[in-house]
Amino acid sequence: MITDPIANYLTSIRNAILAKHVHVFVPFSKMKLAITKVLLESGYIEKYKTIEQEKNKKNIKIFLKYNREKKFFSIQKLIRISKPGCRKMCKVYELPRVLNGLGIAIISTSKGIITDKQARKKKVGGEILCHVY
Repeated sequence: MITDPIANYLTSIRNAILAKHVHVFVPFSKMKLAITKVLLESGYIEKYKTIEQEKNKKNIKIFLKYNREKKFFSIQKLIRISKPGCRKMCKVYELPRVLNGLGIAIISTSKGIITDKQARKKKVGGEILCHVY
């Protein structure tokens, strides 16, 4: 049985948005924390906290960005691209443009987890984790 922790992370955020929650708890890992930092830098979430519950258990509390006047969340779609059974790798000149530059693609590179725009500036390719818009 293969588990996909990144897909579970994205699904937790997606479910919180559908249920109109302002925050969501996800289990801690370095990869999830790096993706959360990218979402924060790109303006898709308000903030996050790492919370230690028991001895060895940590969670990440993600505060979702919500526009009260227009009544919608900043994140409209989260799409998992690279899966454990089928990894999607790309070179720097093949990096995707999500919604013609309005969204972001989160890429795992040798320089860390960054957006597609940062990967183009640093001239590195890598594994496409997900699209966010």
